[in-house]
Amino acid sequence: MIDIGVNFHSSQLKGLAGELLARAAAAGVTHILATGTSLHASELALAFARTHDRVWSTAGVHPHDAKHWDAASLASFEALWADDRVVAVGECGLDYNRMFSPREAQRQAFEAQIEAGVRTGKPLFLHCRDAFDDFEAMLRDAAASGAHGVVHCFTAGPAEAEACLALGFDIGITGWVTDAARGAELRDALRVVPADRLHLETDAPYLRPKNAGKTRPYNEPALLPFVAKAVAESKGMDVAALAAQASANSKRLFKLP
Repeated sequence: MIDIGVNFHSSQLKGLAGELLARAAAAGVTHILATGTSLHASELALAFARTHDRVWSTAGVHPHDAKHWDAASLASFEALWADDRVVAVGECGLDYNRMFSPREAQRQAFEAQIEAGVRTGKPLFLHCRDAFDDFEAMLRDAAASGAHGVVHCFTAGPAEAEACLALGFDIGITGWVTDAARGAELRDALRVVPADRLHLETDAPYLRPKNAGKTRPYNEPALLPFVAKAVAESKGMDVAALAAQASANSKRLFKLP
């Protein structure tokens, strides 16, 4: 299996790299993407990927940190995006829920990263929360110009899933799908998402799968099989077949060996 989103830079996972990767391997997780959410986090993610054969990274600015975006940021990110170990632009997008950055700052940073995705040919690692109308509008022309990628940690319903798919973007599923109450809309959406457009992720240390029982207080890549199990159940598929298809999808999108 491939975990396309892990926040190794988070305070909950710092200093745990060795045991996290060992447990992931034992659970059948063979490839992991370390998520970059700011310039500093992206630099840390790339440094981590360079020292671990089965880890790659993304580089970008999360909408929460968009207020820090400027011309100097773009120059710094260009060097990261040129690195072969960086396989996606982002985490980038729009988040109008918590508004840690003003809307205009979010849109400016997102537009720059969309352009980088088109220019570099690397997929976008996308974030959208309570901002779908603007999110879709900003991606529409870019998709026609070759922008592609995955909507990370998708939590919405069938209509938004179909809109993303129609633009050519894949869907990333986390442990949100295992939440009996909050995950109902997502489970409905899974019915319209083809298996060859799905990716699995933990978004560790967040969103620990509810079906994993009592484990450590944080989420980790070793719990990805519980996400796969829930997705397979929602789609009426064999879990091994679902995991194999999702892995093939991720290898294709991110050009992983």
